[in-house]
Amino acid sequence: MNNKIKYEIEFPIQASPQLLYNYISTPSGLSEWFADNVNSRGELFTFIWDDSEEQAKLITKKSPERIKFKWSESSNDASFFELRIEVDPITKDVSIIVTDFSDEDELEESKMLWENQIASLKQILGSR
Repeated sequence: MNNKIKYEIEFPIQASPQLLYNYISTPSGLSEWFADNVNSRGELFTFIWDDSEEQAKLITKKSPERIKFKWSESSNDASFFELRIEVDPITKDVSIIVTDFSDEDELEESKMLWENQIASLKQILGSR
């Protein structure tokens, strides 16, 4: 069994936490930027890209702060992915913090994938 590395990336984003939360926590919101299509049945979310499909279980959901999923294929390890919305108490700047796990040899690729995904999200939100 290979050990996955946990990493966190922070992306400043110009959007209200409530609006952002809708995009990270609902199948319709997620299908606008994260996957081609997203379906949910209770706590089980199905993410569809071109010709692949992956299922994840919803672990934590706290409006308008964060959502955490665990991929079904990694059910025997401690990995998960979480999208957390943070608001700076002083400047009121909003950031989205991604926590994810990756194999060591795929770390840069994984980070780049998130950068592309969040860039799509920012485009939809009209954020810079």
